[in-house]
Amino acid sequence: MYSKDIQKVLKSKEIEVGDEIRIKKEDKVYSGILMPRIDMGDRNCIVLKLNNGYNVGLRFSKDMQIDLISKGIKSQEKKLKPILYDKNKPKISILSMGGTIASKVDYKTGGVVPRFTAEELIESIPELAEIANIHGRQIENLLSENMKFSNYEKLAEEIKREVENGCDGVIVTHGTDTMHYTASALAFAFEELFIPVILVGSQRSSDRASSDGPFNLICAAQFIAKSDFGEVGVCMHATENDDFCFIYPACKVRKMHTSRRDAFKSINTKPWALVSPQGDIKFFRNGYRKKDKNRNTVLKNKFEEKVALVKSYPNINSKIIDFYTNSRYKGIVLEGTGLGHVPKDLNKALKKFLEKGIVVMTSQCLNGRINMNVYSTGRELEEIGVIPGEDMLPETAYIKLAWLLGNYKKKEVEDLIRKNLRGEINDRTL
Repeated sequence: MYSKDIQKVLKSKEIEVGDEIRIKKEDKVYSGILMPRIDMGDRNCIVLKLNNGYNVGLRFSKDMQIDLISKGIKSQEKKLKPILYDKNKPKISILSMGGTIASKVDYKTGGVVPRFTAEELIESIPELAEIANIHGRQIENLLSENMKFSNYEKLAEEIKREVENGCDGVIVTHGTDTMHYTASALAFAFEELFIPVILVGSQRSSDRASSDGPFNLICAAQFIAKSDFGEVGVCMHATENDDFCFIYPACKVRKMHTSRRDAFKSINTKPWALVSPQGDIKFFRNGYRKKDKNRNTVLKNKFEEKVALVKSYPNINSKIIDFYTNSRYKGIVLEGTGLGHVPKDLNKALKKFLEKGIVVMTSQCLNGRINMNVYSTGRELEEIGVIPGEDMLPETAYIKLAWLLGNYKKKEVEDLIRKNLRGEINDRTL
């Protein structure tokens, strides 16, 4: 609740949360919808949702002029229309891990809350019903930075359940910050996947006019319904405009901008395809696994917890490596410099770790591939047992190593980490 002073003023003006109001503070005027105080927010700060979708907080003062513009429409629970099954349309399951797609403002808390039954999805994005028979349910409600390996394991099991129930494709809605990690995790967890699993996120919240979530979701549904693609991918805006989305390869995609709608980019390769909300699809390259319900999906969804991703930097202390050795970690992915280097001061500590563990080298440069044979620094690292990660992204190598160690013996891991299993390693540098 707001402070007693604010409540007194609001009551005198018969203003309630959800009403449109005008606030004059000094020489500035603000108009917008009165939002409830956020649980952890300042009680003496009034929160307004402006017409552009952004929230602004205004510290209350007694000289502040507050006026009612119009009363808000009281939200009511309405009965949603039942969805009729159409045998001529494919069946798509939408599984929510969190994020902002198909969410609504909750005026009790001031936040956005997920709406993920099929009926709620269709109410929010009616275009989906024209594309497919939609089934939606929430698996988790997590900010993506809070994802753990146990969440990957659970999500993979839920996807397998949908596959066994006969769906034609799965869309996973996910927070964008770590979506590329989850895409890699699902790509490795499923062997012989025969239907598409497409991850979709939203850079802009659903209460903003520029929200990209519904557009990305529609494009993903069109791609599943109208293509022969049968593996894990990511569907996000291709440009800042609402023109089309790219379908990115699960193990070669990365979030490259904090806020742009076209934040995701393919690294060291092209996207698989573009897709429009009308269902127009253009593939840029071949080589993807195609739909084939004659295949039997095999799930290997165990991930080794004791794997670390360590970034190299000037003045890095070898005690960081010693910590992982003493903590009995089984794997380290190094995000080295340039062609795959770390300071020579780490060699002794790395050699000790390699007595029982596995170390894989990647590059901070992202584009291009490492080559540890060019300079003596790289050659010495290879001599003590550091494995070149070729052109794998550091995040992908981290997920791959954790997955391999969770499902295979150490000798097998040392062999398989070098091999291209899910499109994570290119045959040549692009």
